[in-house]
Amino acid sequence: MADAGKDASTNAAYRVLARKYRPRDFTGLIGQEPMVRTLTNAFSTGRIAQAWMLTGVRGVGKTTTARILARALNYKTDTIDRPSVDLSVAGQHCDAIMEGRHVDVIEMDAASHTGIDDIREIIEQVRYAPVSARYKVYIIDEVHMLSNQAFNGLLKTLEEPPPHVKFIFATTEIRKVPITILSRCQRFDLRRIDAALIKQHLAHIGSLEGVEAEDDALAMVARAAEGSMRDAQSIFDQAIAHSSGKVTGETVRDMLGLADRARIIDLFELLMKGDVAGALNEFRAQYDAGADPATVLTEIAEFNHLVTRVKFVPAAAGDASLSQDERTRGLDYSKQLSVRVLSRTWQMLLKGISEVQTANRPVNAAEMVLIRIAHAATLPTLDEALKSLEQGGGIPAGGAPRPNGGARPGGGGATATAAAIATQSYAPPVTGGGGQTMRLVASQPQAEMQAQPAPAPAVEAEPAVRLNSLSDLAKLADSHRDVALKVMIRRFLRPVSIEPGRLEVSLTPDAPRDFVPNLSNRLKEWTGRPWMVTVSREEGGATLAEIDDERRETAMMDARNDPAVAAILARFPGAKIVNVTIPNAADVEDDAPADLMPDPGIDDDDDDF
Repeated sequence: MADAGKDASTNAAYRVLARKYRPRDFTGLIGQEPMVRTLTNAFSTGRIAQAWMLTGVRGVGKTTTARILARALNYKTDTIDRPSVDLSVAGQHCDAIMEGRHVDVIEMDAASHTGIDDIREIIEQVRYAPVSARYKVYIIDEVHMLSNQAFNGLLKTLEEPPPHVKFIFATTEIRKVPITILSRCQRFDLRRIDAALIKQHLAHIGSLEGVEAEDDALAMVARAAEGSMRDAQSIFDQAIAHSSGKVTGETVRDMLGLADRARIIDLFELLMKGDVAGALNEFRAQYDAGADPATVLTEIAEFNHLVTRVKFVPAAAGDASLSQDERTRGLDYSKQLSVRVLSRTWQMLLKGISEVQTANRPVNAAEMVLIRIAHAATLPTLDEALKSLEQGGGIPAGGAPRPNGGARPGGGGATATAAAIATQSYAPPVTGGGGQTMRLVASQPQAEMQAQPAPAPAVEAEPAVRLNSLSDLAKLADSHRDVALKVMIRRFLRPVSIEPGRLEVSLTPDAPRDFVPNLSNRLKEWTGRPWMVTVSREEGGATLAEIDDERRETAMMDARNDPAVAAILARFPGAKIVNVTIPNAADVEDDAPADLMPDPGIDDDDDDF
């Protein structure tokens, strides 16, 4: 029974690492040197502000900084009785303030005290002097969650507080704080903590706790924390509990559901070689070991970013948070892969990650993304295809065969060259040259490449249909009796730019998801040439339906103002204008499906005025 009581007391006394190693003075704040320097200068010159606004992501130390600042304002020892940033010797109020139990340091969570009544209570209390400390300090955490009334009630007191009152606000959403509040505070942006500093601090905590941790394990924890020291300490605390004595990289990977970084690099290499089968096998092995598909793609994207960054900043390979494999192999790949290849892979991964996260079968979606990336390893980039055209249809950089006949003057050979490139097995050699294709693919024998048949050049026909506006587009759909597409063009398309073979538009929020690809396919079918339909971020012009509605509304207003119509309305009480027929208006076909018909907002009766 005695042993059981001892174990219970030991468990009750345990504190998590994030609380146990919480900084108690400014020297313990990691990665916030600019703020500490500013406060040191302000305290030494006596230019102490009346209110501070601390902002930053979760876990960078906002609340801790607020408590340290309250301790510095009320610092008092046997020999020092003034505000000080040198808190090496504990003062009379220090322990109570840091433990959150001092009567003159009031902490309030704005998430649970959002109303004007809570602020009114503060306003009524600020006129009273502090009980024992120098200043009465109000720490309001997550201040952005106060209501507008609460903010407005605080304005006057915040602008002219009594000399014995200080305010310290903390928030993660600085944009939600009214500018009238910000203008009355001295603002400090607490920065994300560098992964190398987090890793170094975790190693220090491990030595104090008597816990051995591998270098790779600490690096993974530092990366997972994303600049938050509190998150890093919480993850490290969990890793210690998860392991049996020594915190290893495998332990952290299993705990966080991460993939082995070395295997991620192996998968990246297989993708750059264009080895689809090898990449799929490696991905399946990682998936069977417990790795999440979206996480695997995310880590490939992170390594791709590292390779790209090292290409421009070689010193980045010396980052302490990186593993040895990442340093050495990342530097090697940065010398072998071109920027365009890395950029193309990055874009494909970004799109693929979102696809995997929303897919019903994430593993299948991830495999399709990997297939696309590996397949792109054997294809030329757009620059290479264009360069081959400029050289008369010759071999692009990397070894694609020349299509017979070359390029026709005036650009007619573009289709032929593109078709030839798309149908040939494209395998660039391993060189350090300026070509833009993947550089980890073994080259094919030249004789074998030349033996492959090349298609005859195609002659690009002049377009039989010219589209200069959305009206032309609607008329084209109407001429092909596609009433449903015509209605969607009128309702959902906002024009940005229209060029031969290229249509740039913006869509209304209720546009169907498959509208753009369907429109592109129909245009190709109707005009006999491929069309690139892209969605722009620009707002675009008005839809055809909006233009017609505006016309109709203008006609209705003109009709109301017409003396003859006004006389008729006056002669027949209760009469109203229900519709105005607009000559030459592009009306929707009568046989259009009811659910696709535009709603004009007025009736179509035979008795229209």
